[in-house]
Amino acid sequence: MDTQNHSTSTPEHLFSNANITGARTKSFMANVFAFMFLALAISATVAYIFSANAYELLVPIATNKLLYYAVVFAPLAFSLLIYLRFHKFSVPVLIFLFILYSVLIGISLSFLLIVYTSTSVFSCFAAAAVMFGIMAFMGYTTDKDLTSMGRLLIMGFIGIFVASLINFFMQSDTMSYIIGIVGIVVFTGLTAYDVQKIKNIGEGLDANGNTLDADRKKYSIIGALTLYIDFINLFVSLLRVFGEKK
Repeated sequence: MDTQNHSTSTPEHLFSNANITGARTKSFMANVFAFMFLALAISATVAYIFSANAYELLVPIATNKLLYYAVVFAPLAFSLLIYLRFHKFSVPVLIFLFILYSVLIGISLSFLLIVYTSTSVFSCFAAAAVMFGIMAFMGYTTDKDLTSMGRLLIMGFIGIFVASLINFFMQSDTMSYIIGIVGIVVFTGLTAYDVQKIKNIGEGLDANGNTLDADRKKYSIIGALTLYIDFINLFVSLLRVFGEKK
């Protein structure tokens, strides 16, 4: 009799745990996207302010090589700092660094806003949002393991980074166009891969329910940073290919 009661209660217990884990994972992913959208809003606001006041804000940066290089390369340093040291930082410090990173990206994007027409910027941003949304949904819902595809895409990302660094000094329109085409493919795929990876991280954190809230928030910030980078690079890649210069 005891054995029968045990066998019938176990599935219910497992089902309850699965529901709890699923709810926590959804909450985790909601925090990831909330942080990401906050960063995008900050970047967009900063980009608009700096481009609208180009003479007062952008000219001093553009005419000072040291300051210009600092604005261009500081985001890379901040992203590496966040990725490599997030375990050591407190949640408020990570949020501050992420906000500062999004401000720096906004300043960098402001240079694009004065190069490309407003129509191009808005249309490419809208296209990036739609593509990102579709691939994020696919990455979240698919049962297929995207790890193998992700490894190839990461290699592509490294190639784009190196090529972009070279072209930063060469200033070749043809090379920029090619980088843009490859970037659209790479960052579209990376969006699905990264969403699945972040979801798996969330499920792992909540599997036993013992993960500290602070650690959960740290991973949500890292996840937001990853998706933010995917979206920004997808947007810039679309602008490189389809953007119309003034």
